[in-house]
Amino acid sequence: MLAGKRILLIIGGGIAAIKLPELIRALRAQGASVTPVLTAGGAQFVTPLSIAALAGNPIHTDLFDLTTEAEMGHIQLSRSADLVVVAPATADLMAKMAGGIANDLASTLLLATDTPVLIAPAMNVRMWEHPATARNRATLAADGIRFVGPNAGEMACGEFGEGRMAEPAEIVAAISAMLADGPLKGRHVLVTSGPTHEPIDPVRYIANRSSGAQGTALAAALRDLGARVTFVTGPASVAPPEGVTVIRVETAREMLEAVEAALPADAAVFAAAVADWRVANAAGQKMKKDGKGSLPALEFAENPDILAIVSQMKAGRPGLVVGFAAETHEVERHATEKRARKGCDWIVANDVSPGTGIMGGTENAVTIIDATGAEHWERMGKAEVARRLAARIAAALGAG
Repeated sequence: MLAGKRILLIIGGGIAAIKLPELIRALRAQGASVTPVLTAGGAQFVTPLSIAALAGNPIHTDLFDLTTEAEMGHIQLSRSADLVVVAPATADLMAKMAGGIANDLASTLLLATDTPVLIAPAMNVRMWEHPATARNRATLAADGIRFVGPNAGEMACGEFGEGRMAEPAEIVAAISAMLADGPLKGRHVLVTSGPTHEPIDPVRYIANRSSGAQGTALAAALRDLGARVTFVTGPASVAPPEGVTVIRVETAREMLEAVEAALPADAAVFAAAVADWRVANAAGQKMKKDGKGSLPALEFAENPDILAIVSQMKAGRPGLVVGFAAETHEVERHATEKRARKGCDWIVANDVSPGTGIMGGTENAVTIIDATGAEHWERMGKAEVARRLAARIAAALGAG
């Protein structure tokens, strides 16, 4: 799949660097050429000799190498690849990238390159969640940097949380997606998916039965057509697809914030089942029964309408905005009214009444509502719905 592709691989200084030999083997097995750049920190975890031997190419470590710099080697390196991959992308490397700092070979290459860049972040969960890292993530995303991971799990420091580097297979999938040729190559598509969880107290929340399966399948189908996909997902029961930028959220307000940060986009598809209301007086501690049969008085507030907000943007609105409508009766009428009310271009409507088995199931039967009317699709697997919808989106964007 990657035959003839040239990968410039920058290896950051983190324990996750021990996974890089496996990544290099996987890339070469698919026919890619790998040129490694080893940072001083990375050299604490893997050796120059082992990486060079696995890559089958000389390793680069020093910005002031007299042999290569006589020909401005860092400029040549930065622009001779099809893709620059940073793995692991430490908090320090991300901060340098976001700030435009160039004080070693790796950071200078990243500042000098006009080649697409993919990073695989890896750091302690507290570092990943720090406001400074959050600001850097947003800056890098706005600059067009693609992310793969990080994942949640146990870390070398003994803590648990988000910050583990994506596995080599996931990174290879992300690389393949970025280098894929397809009708949506060069297009950015935003997809939301899954439910939202609106807290009642620290242990209880309001949710729905959405599994996130349809949104996940759609993100994968758009990726397969060459799109750069930003996937904003609530706490779904289906794992997000590989090869897309994943942003995990819990609540509707967090989802809106993530969506606004991910824009601009050529198209935005809102497949998430966002809770219409949240508990305005959510408790800071677990609610307890008082033994007298008294019931808690929950006060509700309306959540932001993400689809309407994006559809009605005066500036920066995606060229195509697609909403989803999960209905239990009079599906076509309610979906048509929803499209007019929200101001989106299409509504993908489906009947999720209990007898259909669609909510949380493997199949879907959708009706596409657009300016010309209703287009009814037969019942089929959610993956096939996703492929057909992705092709329709590509056609609407004039791709291919």
